[in-house]
Amino acid sequence: MRLLWLKHHFSVNIWTLLLLGSTWLPLAEGSPKSPFRTFSVTDWSLTHLVVHNKTGEVYVGAVNRIYKLSNNLTLLRTHVTGPVEDNEKCYPPPSVQSCPHGLVTTNNVNKLLLVDYSGNRLIACGSASQGICQFLRLDDLFKLGEPHHRKEHYLSSVNESGTMSGVIIEVLNGQNKLFIGTPIDGKSEYFPTLSSRKLMANEENAEMFGFVYQDEFVSSQLKIPSDTLSKFPTFDIYYIYSFSSEQFVYYLTLQLDTQLTSPDSTGEQFFTSKIVRLCVDDPKFYSYVEFPIGCVQDGIEYRLIQDAYLTKPGKALAKYLGISEREDILFTIFSQGQKNRVKPPKESVLCLFTLKKIKDKIKERIQSCYRGEGKLSLPWLLNKELGCINSPLQIDDNFCGQDFNQPLGGTVTIEGTPLFVDKEDGMTSVAAYDYRGQTVVFAGTRSGKIKKVGELLPHRVECPRADGEMCAFGFVVFRCRVECIPIAPLCQMGVLNLCLMGGL
Repeated sequence: MRLLWLKHHFSVNIWTLLLLGSTWLPLAEGSPKSPFRTFSVTDWSLTHLVVHNKTGEVYVGAVNRIYKLSNNLTLLRTHVTGPVEDNEKCYPPPSVQSCPHGLVTTNNVNKLLLVDYSGNRLIACGSASQGICQFLRLDDLFKLGEPHHRKEHYLSSVNESGTMSGVIIEVLNGQNKLFIGTPIDGKSEYFPTLSSRKLMANEENAEMFGFVYQDEFVSSQLKIPSDTLSKFPTFDIYYIYSFSSEQFVYYLTLQLDTQLTSPDSTGEQFFTSKIVRLCVDDPKFYSYVEFPIGCVQDGIEYRLIQDAYLTKPGKALAKYLGISEREDILFTIFSQGQKNRVKPPKESVLCLFTLKKIKDKIKERIQSCYRGEGKLSLPWLLNKELGCINSPLQIDDNFCGQDFNQPLGGTVTIEGTPLFVDKEDGMTSVAAYDYRGQTVVFAGTRSGKIKKVGELLPHRVECPRADGEMCAFGFVVFRCRVECIPIAPLCQMGVLNLCLMGGL
């Protein structure tokens, strides 16, 4: 289950569900027809949804399809992306070069869906043909281009939705960029796990998706070393959520913990969550820093990131936290422990981080390293322990790295503030809403429920009244259906019975 507010623009994964609402809302199979506006499909599973931040129009990514809906969920356009004749062993894809492997009819799973506002286009990346992307005109989903002739055009053939994440950085009078994080399924010779790409105005420009910087030694990419894959063949990095804040791009990732997991492939696997940060204007990736991130409640560790949501605090929450209303805060969902990435434990926690705390922890770590203290501590990437080098450089909040003391790993987990623990259903998504200065948070579960967490402060946070003031809308997305639900009336309801088409 994932959550999205209409007033924000995020691309989200919806293998489970994308929801907004209040209190516990069971979504039971076989229940009466929903009273809300609905868009349904019967053939293909839905994977992503993004809302245009000005028109309110809705774009939905699916297996083999991209849909454009009006803000009341009327179908406006459909674009077909598959099935295609393909074989994941074909590199380059068969559309570029004949392949010795047999081709089979293959579904094209939408893995990334972003609105490029400056280009008036949609970027839709799939799993077929080694992970190529299509550029679709926002008005009618007309295909403007499909770059597929260069190795930079192939992002990843992994077909698991919800594991790739991207951020578009618009540069005034300059070159727009696309930061992409993706699992690679062991194919480090083909795909970087993290990269910064050029977004050209012309979709057919040969430089489209080229690395922002590249010479014979350094480029705007990060690859999983072959030594790491030799030792841990299943090692990969799953990019759960991404965002930009000030001059930085952040990713929340889930990856194999190489310190706890035995190289013996038959042993038990442990995973760890990381927050990754890069400077937007660092084409050589010298600013790369990652920190373990998680939450602890009553002595129990929650280390498996499920979802996150970046927002600003309401007036009351900002005052309570001692920060400005202009500061970014991050709500997160973690599952308990460090095992079972695909089917995490049902015990989960909703946590709160301030970006200020995260930035301070990162700055302290960089300052410590530039005093020559400790090591770089990034075993999966460096495969050896390199000591920090003492330097007189002054490290401030805007520091973007040098060609030494990088890449850098955090040694202490950044801990969030636990707000709510669910031990029954397993929370998988989160969204937040500022209503009249109060911050109301909504958490969705894998079993199809929503929890309104309104008591973040000592006093009770009231829901909006159903007095005609429609502050926001939420979109409920099942595997095969999208529903539009007004937030204000939800707060007056107890239980909603929504039909589950296709199940979760």
